[in-house]
Amino acid sequence: MTAQRAEQPGWRMPPLDGYTVDDLLTLPDLPPHTELIDGSLVLVSPQRYFHFATIDLLVSGLRQTVPSDLKVAREMTVVLDRRNGPEPDISVIKAAAKKGPDQTYFEGKDVVLAVEVISPESEARDRLTKTHKYAAAGIQYYWLVEMTEPHDHPVIEVFELSADTGTYRSTGTYRDRVKVDKPYPIDIDLTAIDEL
Repeated sequence: MTAQRAEQPGWRMPPLDGYTVDDLLTLPDLPPHTELIDGSLVLVSPQRYFHFATIDLLVSGLRQTVPSDLKVAREMTVVLDRRNGPEPDISVIKAAAKKGPDQTYFEGKDVVLAVEVISPESEARDRLTKTHKYAAAGIQYYWLVEMTEPHDHPVIEVFELSADTGTYRSTGTYRDRVKVDKPYPIDIDLTAIDEL
């Protein structure tokens, strides 16, 4: 009796030079929220309640004051280059970048703000890898969001791209309320997560 090898999806065996964004966008049966980082597919762990509640809170808050030339999107691939297609938890994009309901990605040049809610499995990618890649792509603003004690509320560190260095510099850490004027006036009560 011979054992039959189960059918494996084509993405299980990576190409010699790694995957490209074209692969990411066309391979069948990829798990939801798969990202492409340096030619490698990154599969994400299931979300905790804090993660999706924080995304909901921030998306709602960002949409309240978004100007007409920008749009707020959640969990869409952002093509940075041929070998990198991360999926920020939230992106504020130029309105002209929204092409229609069948759209599956945005170009990095169209992203004004990228937001990542840190999970234990994504912490190094969010703090190090994506920070570098978003800056190199010219994304002007970057928010890192994490859960802190004692109330498990989100805390946001806000970064702005430095024209001098091409890297992000922190412009503030916000604990109970994020109130900033860039990329547009934003005021979100972070303690409202308790109501979600």
